[in-house]
Amino acid sequence: MYLEERVGQLLRERGLTISVAESCTGGLLASRIIDVAGASVYFLGGIVAYQNDVKVRLLAVPEQVIKEGGAISSETATAMARGCRELFGSDIGVSITGIAGPTGGSAAKPIGTTYIAVEGPAGEWCRCFHWSGNRTSNRESSVNAALELILACLDDDNPPSI
Repeated sequence: MYLEERVGQLLRERGLTISVAESCTGGLLASRIIDVAGASVYFLGGIVAYQNDVKVRLLAVPEQVIKEGGAISSETATAMARGCRELFGSDIGVSITGIAGPTGGSAAKPIGTTYIAVEGPAGEWCRCFHWSGNRTSNRESSVNAALELILACLDDDNPPSI
């Protein structure tokens, strides 16, 4: 069973809804979620917030958070997940923000640096990843990691410890 199928199965079983806010993945997470037939039962929608002003205006990410930590940070990812959850009224909000490459990296935040956050009824989690592939594989790795983090958050017996 694919990751997105397992996520859908668990959301359906628990009667939960999900929404996503994506930056570097450009809608790939939403696409994977809706690849599953019947996803309309649990998937409310998503936003591709590629520019910082969109993160601020649509997802209510505080400008100060972006100024202090940058768009690629745990604080921004967490605020995006929270804002997405509130905007759509979903049980779970998921965000991905990162540097897919091949340009845009720095010494402090090299290409492949990605933050993924999940906020739901049981709390919020954010993880940082450092991918070393090309733009396509970095985006795909980010989506797979997001789906795995969602699964971990839905695991009542073993939720992520962050």
